[in-house]
Amino acid sequence: MIGHDKFWIVLIKVVVVFALLAGMTLVVIVAERKIIGRMQQRPGPNRVGKFGSLQSLADGVKLMLKEDIVPALADKPVFIIAPLISVIPAFLAFSVIPIGPVVSIASNHTPLQLTDMPMAVLFVLAMSSLGIYGIVLAGWASGSTYPLLGGLRSAAQMISYEVSLGLAIVPVFIYSGSLSTSDIVASQHDRWYCWTLLPSLLIYFVSIVGETNRAPFDLPEAEGELVGGFHTEYSSIKFAMFFLAEYVNVTTVSALATTLFFGGWRPPPIPYFSHFTTGFFPIIWFLLKTVILIFVFMWLRGTLPRLRYDQFMKLGWKVLVPLSLVWIMFIAAVRTVQLHGGDHKTADLILISGITVALLVFATSFWPQKKPAQAGPGVDVTEGPERSPFLPYLDGPPPGARSALVSATGGDSRG
Repeated sequence: MIGHDKFWIVLIKVVVVFALLAGMTLVVIVAERKIIGRMQQRPGPNRVGKFGSLQSLADGVKLMLKEDIVPALADKPVFIIAPLISVIPAFLAFSVIPIGPVVSIASNHTPLQLTDMPMAVLFVLAMSSLGIYGIVLAGWASGSTYPLLGGLRSAAQMISYEVSLGLAIVPVFIYSGSLSTSDIVASQHDRWYCWTLLPSLLIYFVSIVGETNRAPFDLPEAEGELVGGFHTEYSSIKFAMFFLAEYVNVTTVSALATTLFFGGWRPPPIPYFSHFTTGFFPIIWFLLKTVILIFVFMWLRGTLPRLRYDQFMKLGWKVLVPLSLVWIMFIAAVRTVQLHGGDHKTADLILISGITVALLVFATSFWPQKKPAQAGPGVDVTEGPERSPFLPYLDGPPPGARSALVSATGGDSRG
């Protein structure tokens, strides 16, 4: 039924999608500040509106009324268009997300989805990739060093985590047999993919945290290193657009996770809940799942410290990508057995074993590594690449280090 709606129905859907994402952004900003404040034993915003509920609206009005400054060394056309490149794809990506079944509007049957296509999930990935270009161009066009570093970091993140993000959802395509979002939701009527494809869900969620530049992967805007990152030179409405794009992207990727792994607008596959699929219940199920996933973003931001850049790259290339490739081959083998008349109990047992092994590998990647042993008496600290004789010791030099330094510097031990 997609593509046969009347013009005024399409217009209503466009307005509803825009209002939903804009409203969710206002609510999520306040909720995040309040929730993280409670996690860190502080009140959070509590001045503007009841319980601080209008704080994000006041911040938006303030940003629109502030002076718009363009640096003298900036590439002005690119500097101006970069925020638009970030915010527009964020809204477009939500257009293929189904938020409910087919309903009747003024005797016209239409699905609660703006549009759909055979490659709908790839469209979402394409839009999320285009949004990163806005960040890269913003850093490059600012004419400043630190924004440029933030833009380069964002480019590295896009390459690294876009690969693992795409690989994480391939098993969903294998099981559903389609790349259409509405078909994927329909294929989960009896079992959600969050159970069958649990490793894919975990890889997907870690990847989207990196893809949306959220803590602990917010390296393109690391305040302690880059002042503010790619948007350091931005102010007024342009800065607000970057802020809006970030939260709209968080909502979109959470809605996509709901569609791919949690049955979309369908209720939990429990006999008692199977009757709640009419009226407004599908929309409530969809929004409830999406809000829970957004809360996980807030939870991570309030509890985990920012990763080092080498740790961030190692997690993407050495853990997520290889694990995704092995998991795809395993799922393809299991699905082949199921579709060609094999023993389903044996296939399910193999699937459970594969999930267990994948979870163990995924968990061990986050285990802390052992620190190298300290140099003891009689150990020549000048040997090997791990310690240079010219590097200072934070805990004092070990025994024998002074004589090693004298020999390395040709007998001059002053200082």
